[in-house]
Parts: sequence; structure tokens; C-alpha cells
Amino acid sequence: MWFKNLVFYRFTQPFKLNAQELQEKLEASPFVPCSSQEATRFGWTSPMGKLSEELVHASGNYLLISAKKEEKILPASVVKDFLLDKVEQIEQEQDRKVRKKERDALKDEIIFELLPKAFSRFQTTSAYIDLKEGLLIVDASSAKRAEDLSSFLRKTLGSLPVTIPAMNSAPSAIMTQWLSEESSLAAGFELGDEAELKDPRENGAIIRCKQQELVGEEIDVHLKAGKQAVKLALHYADNLSCVAGDDLILRRLKFSDLVLEKAAEMGAEDAAAAFDADFTLMAMELSTFIPHLLEALGGENKDAYAPAIAV
Repeated sequence: MWFKNLVFYRFTQPFKLNAQELQEKLEASPFVPCSSQEATRFGWTSPMGKLSEELVHASGNYLLISAKKEEKILPASVVKDFLLDKVEQIEQEQDRKVRKKERDALKDEIIFELLPKAFSRFQTTSAYIDLKEGLLIVDASSAKRAEDLSSFLRKTLGSLPVTIPAMNSAPSAIMTQWLSEESSLAAGFELGDEAELKDPRENGAIIRCKQQELVGEEIDVHLKAGKQAVKLALHYADNLSCVAGDDLILRRLKFSDLVLEKAAEMGAEDAAAAFDADFTLMAMELSTFIPHLLEALGGENKDAYAPAIAV
């Protein structure tokens, strides 16, 4: 149940629902499969899978939820082939040209006919609310996927006053400083061996490196040329590692063997206990890590938050 990527939002107002109240809200929009003529469906599902039917898994100050998406796979090339055949048939039989408006109508008819036969792709996205820290944390590697969940949660609840954290400094500027002066790193953080550097000018060069010593002459050459760090591998307190982006998305999140062993000891009874132990320990670690990371990146601009802001 360990999250592998993180997109996190700051609540601009306290989240006031408890686990039971949130459960009741989510029950109004459960996941159900697509009907024969639907292209996509989105709904709430149990974060514990077959271990529980509850739509909210609560542990202390943490409320875990999951959204499930079904999407019919209908390749554009298949639709195009059917459309070309149909157009050719009409033009030959009726000896006339099929115009754009009619083509569009034919395309819609073809999609309608093919949808019941299309394969489905399913995707589950999990997130949890940290009531104490005031964060919504989504297991996603892209802003789009996280936004899909947060938008659906907003629709389900009626409102969701969250925003991407507002920072006092540009994260890329702080991460670039870490590369040029490793001593500027906050306590508990260490550089990894991976980075992405980008020239901020339009169509500027991009340098990606792995298994690379990040403090030294090779990287300095690019920094002196004006490139800035937009992704940077970090280790934190011997507990976890990740690749932090200047967009505040944390990718390839990995927890140390020490943390995983501790979780295994906590959840040794059965599968449900193991799930709860994994989630609880993960959330506890992240409740320490995320605030420290934001502070290391220059801190949040709390004055920028207003109740009217919501994304």
C-alpha cells in the first residue's frame, strides 16, 4: 500500500469531516462499471480492495480513499478505418462526395456501435487526508491524474478548499543552490545520484544524468552555463528517497528497509493488519518529511492562502 509518487495539496481551510461523515459522502458516488454506451466512468472504491467494503480507511489523523476509473479503449486508427470504409461505400453507391459535417456524424455513429465491443482499462488512484498537517496527498506522478481525483472529490463533497503549496522561493532556485553548495542542504537531507538540469530560456537545453556525483566539476559546468535543477534525487533521514521536481511532484518514492521491516512487525497478524500498518507508518513518515521538505525549499508563503482559492 506504499505510495510510489506524490502530488500534495494544502488545505486553505480545515477539513471538518470525520471518517464516518466522509464515508457517507463517498457512498453517493461509488464506482460502477461503464454501461455499454459509456466511454468512461469514475467512482469511489475501497482503498483496501477485497479486504474491506469501506470507502474510507481511517488511522489516527489520516483518512485514506481511492478512486477507480474505467476507460473504454477504442483506438483512433480503428475508428478511422471504419469511417473510411463507410465513406467510400456511400460515395460509390450514391455517387456523391461526403462532406465534413456528414463525416463527423458518421464517426459518432461508428463510435456508438463499437463501444460495446471495446476493451476496458481500469486505473485506481489512492489519496489520503492528513488532518493534522492540513494536506491532501495523492499517489500520482502527474498533475493531471492528481487533478482528476481532487476534482472528483470536490464534486462529491460540494467543495474542496485546496491549492498547490505556495512557496516563498522558486523550488528550482533552491535545488540549484543545493548543487552548487551542498552545505546549503537542510539537516536530514542528502543528495542522490540523479538530476535533470534545464536552461530556463525558451527551447533551452536539458541535461539528464543518473548514477552521477552531483557535486563537482561536471555539474558545475552546466550550472555556470545558466542551467537550473528541475529534478533532483534526495535521501531523507535514512528513511526514504525520491526524485523531487520543481513542480513539487515527488516521483519514485522509496522507503528504506528499516521502515518496511518496522511496518512488517506492526502488521504481522493478518492481511488487514498489514495493510493498516503499512498505511499508518507511511503516513507518519510523510507527515514529517513533507513539512521538512517544504521548509528546506524556502518555506510556504502562508499569506498567499485564502479561503477562496481552490484547485
